[in-house]
Amino acid sequence: MESSGKSVLRDRVRELVRATPAEERRTLSQHLCAVALRDNHWRSAGSFLFFAPLPDEPDITPLLDELWRAGKLLALPRFDAGTNSYAACVVSNRAELIAGRFGVLEPGPACPLIPLNQLDFTFVPGVAFDLEGRRLGRGKGFYDRLLAGVRGHKCGVALEAQIVTEVPEEPHDVRVDSILTPTRWHECRRAA
Repeated sequence: MESSGKSVLRDRVRELVRATPAEERRTLSQHLCAVALRDNHWRSAGSFLFFAPLPDEPDITPLLDELWRAGKLLALPRFDAGTNSYAACVVSNRAELIAGRFGVLEPGPACPLIPLNQLDFTFVPGVAFDLEGRRLGRGKGFYDRLLAGVRGHKCGVALEAQIVTEVPEEPHDVRVDSILTPTRWHECRRAA
């Protein structure tokens, strides 16, 4: 059972994001992609787990084309109804993406699976993040279960309004190593 603190925080941050006009969110997403392209954090990685953003998440899809142009291996999560979980599947172009169970673009059935421990870098969505790398997801635990198998660098993707003082943490929650926003690439502090 999720803590009420998470639920309250999720509602508060979602309201802040909803209050940001769509045109401003598009501009902020463009700035976020520009920060990513200027930074070396992810350039040395050869394989990536990406995510297809929902309408209220920063649009990082322009980075897909950059990674394909650079010859990087790119995977996205695909929902498996049999296991009620996500698995990573290799995608070589946008045409291989289809609408999945939750209306999110995901790899089609012909896209091959790739073990999570073979991915060097993961872009991670979230409702909120704190600067120590704690992440607040959408409340179903799907992404925490997926991230538990990832051994590479995990980078949260957020607007500044999604950065909060502290995200309540539970034992199953998986932290990110860094956070990409429209203004910065932040290396997360770890509590001692």
